[in-house]
Amino acid sequence: MYLADLPADILDRAAKIRLVVFDVDGTLTDGRLWYAEDGHETKVFHVHDGLGLKRLLANNVQVAIISARISHPVALRAEELDIAHVYQGQSDKRACLEQLMEALSLTPEQVAFVGDDLPDLPPMRIVGLAVAVANAHPWILEQAHWRTRLNGGLGAAREVSDMILHAQGKSAAERERWQ
Repeated sequence: MYLADLPADILDRAAKIRLVVFDVDGTLTDGRLWYAEDGHETKVFHVHDGLGLKRLLANNVQVAIISARISHPVALRAEELDIAHVYQGQSDKRACLEQLMEALSLTPEQVAFVGDDLPDLPPMRIVGLAVAVANAHPWILEQAHWRTRLNGGLGAAREVSDMILHAQGKSAAERERWQ
């Protein structure tokens, strides 16, 4: 059964989450950078991930994006998903996250960070639930409390969303909503 084998400590951590912060490249996307002939960047986002983020928001779990890069497609996707907390061009993701937690009056235990590569290590070290996508760098995997089964950009964010809603006892209502 889906999500039935989650360790008790992960369920306990996830039950406390009020904000989930996602890296973009390699986490919400597969990590590849696509450039059109005119030099404009494009990105591919998975529809399953988008619905997962929308379901978090609908269940009173805030969603944020913190990315080291600046990308117009990220701003467009965030707007489409109604994600209010979008921070691009952040070379110090931990400092950005600390400011966001302070602004939202959240403790580290109430925050999850989902990442895949070295710039994600500092914020992962301060949150209550650090999640690595399946194809993350080995140092990220070592730091993570939990690892998705799916790769970044291919449903990993949906898996995180489903896991958190499951831990918070909201899965049955979510499933019923779609019956």
